[in-house]
Amino acid sequence: MSTTTTLTTIHHFINGAETTGEGDRTQPVYNPATGQVSAELRLANEADLNATVAAARKAADSWGDISLAKRTAVLFKFRELVAAHVDDLAELITAEHGKVLSDAKGEIGRGLEVIEFACGIPQLLKGDYSDQVSTGIDVFSFREPLGVVAGITPFNFPVMVPLWMAPMAIATGNAFILKPSERDPSASMLLAKLWKQAGLPDGVFQVLHGGKETVDGLLTHPDVDGISFVGSTPIAQYVHETATKHGKRVQALGGAKNHAIVMPDADLDNAADHLAAAAFGSAGERCMAISVAVAVGDAADLIVKKVEERALAVKVKNGTEPDAEMGPVITPASKERIVKIVTEAEIAGAAMVVDGRDLVVPGHEDGFWVGPTVIDHVKTEMTAYTEEIFGPVLVVVRVADLEEGIALINSNPYGNGTAIFTSSGAAARKFQRSVTVGMVGINVPLPVPVAYHSFGGWKNSLFGDKHIYGPEGVSFYTRGKVITSRWPEPTHASGASYNFPSN
Repeated sequence: MSTTTTLTTIHHFINGAETTGEGDRTQPVYNPATGQVSAELRLANEADLNATVAAARKAADSWGDISLAKRTAVLFKFRELVAAHVDDLAELITAEHGKVLSDAKGEIGRGLEVIEFACGIPQLLKGDYSDQVSTGIDVFSFREPLGVVAGITPFNFPVMVPLWMAPMAIATGNAFILKPSERDPSASMLLAKLWKQAGLPDGVFQVLHGGKETVDGLLTHPDVDGISFVGSTPIAQYVHETATKHGKRVQALGGAKNHAIVMPDADLDNAADHLAAAAFGSAGERCMAISVAVAVGDAADLIVKKVEERALAVKVKNGTEPDAEMGPVITPASKERIVKIVTEAEIAGAAMVVDGRDLVVPGHEDGFWVGPTVIDHVKTEMTAYTEEIFGPVLVVVRVADLEEGIALINSNPYGNGTAIFTSSGAAARKFQRSVTVGMVGINVPLPVPVAYHSFGGWKNSLFGDKHIYGPEGVSFYTRGKVITSRWPEPTHASGASYNFPSN
C-alpha cells in the first residue's frame, strides 16, 4: 500500500482572514536542514494585490482617526501576545530558515523591543506650539500618517525585520501590507493572527505572498504611499528608484561588507569570541555579520589562530537540537555560490585556515550545509572581499596600522556596520569619528542599535534618507502639518494687508 504526504498550504492574510486568493501559482517551501519540501506557498496575482491594497486603503482612513489611547491598547496587547508565542514563532523560523532555536528567539526579542518602543507613540507624536508669533496669531504643528505602506522583507529575519516596520507604521496610524520572503513565510502568518487577536481592525495588517510581480505591483500601485525594504543592494536600489519614480516615500536598506578592526592592544580572546559569533551566527546570513577581520600589525597571527580554534569548535547541526550553534544556509543555490567564492579565493592565493565547503551533517545529508570557514591573506581584489558572501565565511585582511584599516573600510562601497576591538580610547575615538559607516561598534561586533535609536547604514547600504525604526521610523511613516491660526475679536477690523504680515 502506498502512502502520500499532504503538504501544508500557506495562504495570504487579507482583510482580517486567511485566503487562498485568486492567483493559481504556487512555490515550494523547504526545510534547509533536511532539504525536504515542507509546505506549498500560494502566490498572489494582480487581483490579489488590488484587493489587498483596497482593503488597506479603506482601513487606513478609519485607523488613522482612532485615538492614540486605542492604538496603544492594541500595541500593548500585541506585545503581550508575541511574548507569549516566542516558542511557536521560533519553531517556524527554524523549520523554514534553518537558524538555531536560540538565535530565532533572539531575533524575536529584538523585534519585541521595537513593539515596546511603538507603545510609547503618544509621546513620540507630540507636536509643537508657538503662541503669539504675530499679533493674535498662533502656529502649531503635528504629524499625520502617510496612509498605506508596504514592507518587503528578507528571508534572514522573518520576524525581526517585519517587527522593525509594522509596529511603527501601525502605531503612527497607517495600514501596513507585509510582503515576506517566499522562503520562510509561515512566521508572518502567525504575526497576522496575533495582530487580529490583539484587536487590530481588519485590513490594517495584511500579508501578501509573491515574487517580483507582487513587489513591482506594490512599488507602482497608486494607492500605496510608502515602501520599506530590506534586502540586497541591487534590489534596494531598484526598489528605491522604481517607487520614488511613482511618487512614494522609500527607505530601502541594502547589503553590507562589515569590517572589524583588531588592534594589537585588544583582548584577543574576547575579540576572537565575538568575531566567531558575528561571522558564523545564523550561518553568516545577516546584514550585520562581520565578514572581514582587519588584523592590524602583530595582532594578525594571534587573532587568526584564536578564530581558527573557535571555528573548528562550532556545533553545526539541525537548529532544533539543543546544543546546536549554527544551522544550514537557506538554499542549494546559496551553498553553491558560497563554495564558488571560497574556491576562487583559494585559487587566487588566499590561505584556507578553516574549510567548511565539504561539511556533512550525519542524518541530514540532503541539507544545505556549509561549515564555518576562515580565509587568511585575502586581497581586496578577490571576490571573497568584494562580494557580500552571506554565508559563514570570515576573511582576514592584514594591514600595518589603524590608519590603513580605516582607509580600507572607507574605500569599500558598503557602509552598514563596522567595529573595532581595542583597549585604547584614543584609537576607538579616532575610529568612530573617521569611518564612513552608519553603525559602529566599540568592542561590540554587531552594533545593531536598540529600538529607541534607528538602524541604517551609509553609501550602498541605504537608499533613501530615513533609517528604520526608532525616531527616524516615526518620521518616515508620518508627514508634518503646520497650522497658522487666528481668532480675532468680532469687534476688531480684519487687519488684512497686501504686504506679507510679520507682526
